[in-house]
Amino acid sequence: MEIGLTLIAYNKIGILHRITGIISKLGGNITYTQQFIRNNNTGLIYMEIENIEDEDSLINTLKSLDEIIEVEIHSTLKKIFGKRIIIIGGGAQVSQVALGAIIEADRHNIRGERISIDTIPIVGEENIANAVLSVEKLPRVGLLVLAGSLMGGKITEAIRRLKEKTGIYVISLKMVGSVPKVVDLVVTDPVQAGVIAVMTVAETAKFDINKVRGKVI
Repeated sequence: MEIGLTLIAYNKIGILHRITGIISKLGGNITYTQQFIRNNNTGLIYMEIENIEDEDSLINTLKSLDEIIEVEIHSTLKKIFGKRIIIIGGGAQVSQVALGAIIEADRHNIRGERISIDTIPIVGEENIANAVLSVEKLPRVGLLVLAGSLMGGKITEAIRRLKEKTGIYVISLKMVGSVPKVVDLVVTDPVQAGVIAVMTVAETAKFDINKVRGKVI
């Protein structure tokens, strides 16, 4: 079982080392972490941890550190937000893909799943290529949708690299350029693309993208 752990701590050298040491001694394995510094010289640290059998000992030991201000155990982001659909491209197309994705995600989330939709309306070959490459670094991504009318060059190479390094599916709208040649599926209608994106990652759907891989629908 995984737990979510959020800590507020003073921004001091070595605090992260001390926290991870405590988790390790209690048999915990950190599966995900992120941290950032806030304006008042404190930091927020979020971790997802497995194999912690004694949560009370974890909380009490962490609270005993002088640098720790607040400790909270809660559900993981994986459980709260679930799998992520990332939509990148031109604003008009992105909004239509998001419409279909949100409508379909609602159908599955009311059955107990958790699927969330992230969008970034962005233009320019370099900008889109960098955004595609950054998807690899984001947690819980199940599928990427590229929404636009013309994409190729560096974007195509970025998709190839993403697919080589991850198991993330990629869908694109029907468009000019080389991007449709390297994605898993090309969808003509943007709203339908959003629906299919969610159905691909949903455990409560019967759609199998591998059966239509390489096609235009």
